[in-house]
Amino acid sequence: MTGPLHQRIRADIEARIRSGAWPPGHRAPTEAELMATYGCARMTVSKAMTALVEAGLIVRRKRAGSFVARPRVHAPVLNIPDIQATILARGEAYAFRLLARTTRRPSDDDERALAADGGLLALEGVHEAGGRPFALERRLVSLTAAPEMASADFAEKPPGAWLLEHVAWTEAESRISAVNADARDARLLALDDGAACLVVERRTWREGLGVTRVRQIFPGEAYDLVARFGPGA
Repeated sequence: MTGPLHQRIRADIEARIRSGAWPPGHRAPTEAELMATYGCARMTVSKAMTALVEAGLIVRRKRAGSFVARPRVHAPVLNIPDIQATILARGEAYAFRLLARTTRRPSDDDERALAADGGLLALEGVHEAGGRPFALERRLVSLTAAPEMASADFAEKPPGAWLLEHVAWTEAESRISAVNADARDARLLALDDGAACLVVERRTWREGLGVTRVRQIFPGEAYDLVARFGPGA
């Protein structure tokens, strides 16, 4: 390739990423290693890596280095994505790691509205893609709307997919925000403290009866939102 050396470095790294030779999560060489490989100054390497970061191909983590970014999940704002199906469709191994599971009574007016005079199933878990944390999920489920979920096994099917299959919803509300991960959430997502994350909070109802309330936290580089509207919308 002709042209400036920083463009050649970027092109070489991008080719390895797009060919699959460097899969998501692969640790990229350090700036010092790239300087030695290409016989160039740090500024040249930094310019190439910055371009890869801006293109969404590389993520930098303090004290850890640079890594190949996960492909972004492109999710319609007006849809409820199935995280398991999305990850499997990308050709990555999927797993849901359940961290906590309790059945309890509602503790405030908002929870009482969801429970509808019944109990709540409280779940916390981590969705994993290719053996790495992909999203942290905290969910409350109305056992009035989904009583069978109290004994459901989430080893094969995570809570969201279970609900999509067993309890059809008629109304949904989503809220999207950006946060900086606190120490515990950062540890569960294998991020630096304070790393940028995208939060999706969602509620669903079935003919006016509350079904679930969920908060999902994604590393900022792993999630993308796309709004799609049909004719006349």
